[in-house]
Amino acid sequence: MPEYLAPGVYIEETSYRAKSIEGVSTTTTGFIGPARYGPVTDEPDVITSLGEFERTYGGGQQLRFKDGTLAHNYMWHAARAFFAEGGRRLYVSRVFRRLDDDSADAVYTKPDTDDRKLTDQSLWRDGHARWPALVGTVLIRLTARYPGAAGNMTVRLELKAGVNIMGAINGPAGEEPVLGALQPGDVVWIRDANSPIITPLDEQGDLYLAVPAGGVERDPRKLAYWTFRYAAGDAINAPLITSPPPFDSFPLPVPADPSQPFDPTGGVTVRVLTLTVTLFNAAGDPVGVWSGLPLDPNHRTNGQRDAFSQVFGTEAPVPDAPFFVELRTGSAPNGLDIVDALFGAEVAKLMDGTSRNTSVAVDIQLTGGSDGATPSAGEYEGMANEEDSFRTGLKQFEAIDDISIIAAPGSTWNYTGDHQKEANTIINHLLTHTDRMKYRIAVIDCAEGQPIAEVRKMRAKLDSKYGAFYYPWVRILDPITRDEIGLPPSGFVAGIYARNDIERAVFKAPANEVVRSAIGFERLLNKAEQEVLNPEGVNCFRFFPGRGYRLWGARLLSSDPEWKYVNLRRYFAYLEHSIDKGTQWAVFEPNGELTWANVRRTIEDFLLNEWLNGALLGEKPERAYFVKCDRSTMSQNDLDNGRLVCLIGVAALRPAEFVIFRIGQWTGDRKV
Repeated sequence: MPEYLAPGVYIEETSYRAKSIEGVSTTTTGFIGPARYGPVTDEPDVITSLGEFERTYGGGQQLRFKDGTLAHNYMWHAARAFFAEGGRRLYVSRVFRRLDDDSADAVYTKPDTDDRKLTDQSLWRDGHARWPALVGTVLIRLTARYPGAAGNMTVRLELKAGVNIMGAINGPAGEEPVLGALQPGDVVWIRDANSPIITPLDEQGDLYLAVPAGGVERDPRKLAYWTFRYAAGDAINAPLITSPPPFDSFPLPVPADPSQPFDPTGGVTVRVLTLTVTLFNAAGDPVGVWSGLPLDPNHRTNGQRDAFSQVFGTEAPVPDAPFFVELRTGSAPNGLDIVDALFGAEVAKLMDGTSRNTSVAVDIQLTGGSDGATPSAGEYEGMANEEDSFRTGLKQFEAIDDISIIAAPGSTWNYTGDHQKEANTIINHLLTHTDRMKYRIAVIDCAEGQPIAEVRKMRAKLDSKYGAFYYPWVRILDPITRDEIGLPPSGFVAGIYARNDIERAVFKAPANEVVRSAIGFERLLNKAEQEVLNPEGVNCFRFFPGRGYRLWGARLLSSDPEWKYVNLRRYFAYLEHSIDKGTQWAVFEPNGELTWANVRRTIEDFLLNEWLNGALLGEKPERAYFVKCDRSTMSQNDLDNGRLVCLIGVAALRPAEFVIFRIGQWTGDRKV
């Protein structure tokens, strides 16, 4: 209560309504699995389209693992199916296993810094593509930001000369030369078009570095000798003074031919050199351009380091930059060192005595990137390193509260081979994760090409009220190979979940829905076969003539008859999560009648709205739900230990899985 100590009129704001509960999203999905590129340890960002997925995790080209196995890019196909079926928001956790998968440090954490860590196939063990492949006397190394064969990209570096910054101003002795728009750390290209051939510039031009003292320091490796310094306190745009000779007679005298215009610069041009970076993927398509990058590592603009090696540095890379730069010199390099390391003899093309060549470009090919070894269950389980602030695998999803659906597309690929134990363990990791997180459900894939007997064996090993199992695989026309291929159901199912929730509601069973992307199923099941699978909790895809390809099942993996249906589990997760988030205000409130009443009203208002929307069974609200929060739900021991206990009951709807019409004969003269 506020204090009133002096007489007067006081206005207070108050509230006469209960706190409100906002329903949480039920469509946000998390996929985990291998991809062609993208982050492994970074916190995932939400993806809202297939284009966004491709920009971060690469395209749909196949993956080639360490043993030469070629696999479809199931993660890309799942994302494509998810968005095609109606999904809106997707998080991706990319898994990657290093090539040295038999060693203790096989789990991916971050790029190697040891240049000797190559495999016999000249692939880097950590999967990152690099240039050069081996660092010897080379000054710079470019490394793909993320592991993957898609990191074997081409980087085009173009050294561009800017406009001439040599000009003139009116001084006491007439027009005097002036040097403008020059920053400490700029690399400049100087040409003297009118000087005799015996002058230091020799009509070839030369490169210099603008040093912080305000001058232009010549490259000590060159024979030319020309140092600029500013007058008037080294101010930019001050008259230019040169020292030492040959240009010690500035301003130049009036030329012998008075008909020619007087040029106080003597034909000297000074141009600032910058770097333009263009990135090309393996197909040769440009995927990014960065221009106007200074070359000297110490270059600053408005106090901020903005050099090429800083912008693409390992500590603060450009957001989503596909590679980063490491300087590998024995001493502190300057901008001229960077030019030599990147362009070498190509720089001579700038200085060929013509005005046409104002840029020179080199293409750098990053090599040695790989898709790693086939990921194991350990990569899917993931790890959390709080000291280095990174997470991998399913550990990444634990920090994302919005996710309500998870799947591991492609984890059951090659199930009948050596991968069977790994696949079963990955499935257990998914179910353990959802059981621990409570407010999400796992979509479990069957294996490719499984007969019904094998599917039943696989299903018999599972029991969870937070997972659903789907069979068989869905067939599509692969836009990459142009062949008809089979894909795991999870990508399609997750998209159907989202579409069902958006178009109908989460309490409606996500079944009897068209699979938009399908051109067939691996096995066309009939009613008799589904009568075997459905009671065991295997949700089937069916084809119905005239009605197309449909998802025809909505059961959980649970042996508990109370938790039989997918929509029931997902609706309770929705209720629980919404109430959880919507009642956080009650923590540390006085544990008494007033707070209990506020809690009751808050939850009753929320459930009333659910009943009005048709989510609860009962012709009256009191038959659809109840909320108790009073002394009948709490003992004195609860109160003494700070516990507020609220009892909530809802009459949730179950799907009409079996629609029965009883028809008998009737005579017209009988009364009803």
